[in-house]
Amino acid sequence: MLVKFLKLALLASAIALTPLAAAQAQSTMKLASATINDVQHEWQKVFASELQARVGDALKTEIYPASQLGAIPRMAEGVLLGTIEAFTTPTSFMTNVDPRFQAFDVPGLFKTPDDVHAAIHDPEYRGHLEEMFLDKGLRVIGAIYNSPTVVFTMKDVTTLDGLRGLKIRTFASPLQIKPMELLGATPLPLALTEVIPQLESGGLDGMLVGMPILTAFKYYDVGKNILDLRFAQIVSVTVVNEDWFQTQTDEVKTAIIEAGRAAEELVFPWGVENVEKTYKIWSDNGGKLNELSSEDQAAMEADFSKLAADVLDAEPAVKAEYDRLRALVDARPQQ
Repeated sequence: MLVKFLKLALLASAIALTPLAAAQAQSTMKLASATINDVQHEWQKVFASELQARVGDALKTEIYPASQLGAIPRMAEGVLLGTIEAFTTPTSFMTNVDPRFQAFDVPGLFKTPDDVHAAIHDPEYRGHLEEMFLDKGLRVIGAIYNSPTVVFTMKDVTTLDGLRGLKIRTFASPLQIKPMELLGATPLPLALTEVIPQLESGGLDGMLVGMPILTAFKYYDVGKNILDLRFAQIVSVTVVNEDWFQTQTDEVKTAIIEAGRAAEELVFPWGVENVEKTYKIWSDNGGKLNELSSEDQAAMEADFSKLAADVLDAEPAVKAEYDRLRALVDARPQQ
C-alpha cells in the first residue's frame, strides 16, 4: 500500500512539474552593458536580430543597457559567475580578469578605426580572440571599434600642463592609469554610474572617456570642455560565460558565434559614423573641443610610447598579444 502511495505521489509531482520543465527548456541570454545609444548598445540589438534569424525562439535575448544589471564591476563579476550570460564593455574594464586585455589599450597601437578593423576582424586573429580567455571561463563573441579617447574636464584645459593635479576618472587598465599619472593627473578608476555625482560634488575634475558616452548621457549639462587627446582607440568586447555557452545545443552555439561576427561587421560603419555625429552634438549643445598644440601632441605620444614599452616589457603575455596586433596593423594597406 505504501509503495503504491509513493508511486502515485511521484506521478503527481512529475505531472505538476511538467509545465515548469517545458518553460525552462528555452534558454535566456541577458546582454548587459554600462552604456546606451552607442555602438555597444547597437551591437547588442543587431546581435539579437542576427541570432533570432538563425535560431528563432530557441534562445531568447534580453538587453539591459545603462548599467541596469549593476555597476561595471558587478556586471563583470556576473558574467564570470554566470548570473549574467553576456557583458559588453571596453577591454580596459576586463584587465583585472586577464592582463592580456591591456594589449588593446597600448597608446599609439590603433590610430584610426581602420587600424582597429584590420586587427580585430582579421579572420585568423578573430578566431584566436574568441578562445583567448577560455582559461578564465569567458568566450569573446563580439569585438567592436568604440571610439577615440578624449578627456572631459570641468575647467577649460588646452595644454598637457593643464591636466596636472586634476582628479581624472579612468578605466581600470594600467595603460589608462599610468598615462594620466605621467601627465601629473590623479587617476581614479570608477564605475560610470559614479562619475556624474563625483563631478558635481568636486570629487572628480574630469574623465578619460569616449565621445559617444558624453553625448549619450548628456555630459554637456554638467561641463563643457573636451581635450581631444586621441592617444588610443577604445575597443569593446562582448564576453559570455563559457559554462553557460557549453550548455547550449551545437546549433545555438554556432549561431551565437556567427551572429556575433555578423553584428560586429554590420555595426562597424555605424560606430564610425556615430563618433563623428557625437562631435557635432557636443558642439551643438555648447560644448567646447580643444586640441593640443603640435608640440604637446608630439611630446605626449613620445612619452606614452616609452611608458607603454616599459609596461609591455614587464608583462610578456601582454607584449606577445600586442606584437600580434601590431603586426596586423602594420600590414594594413595604407590609403
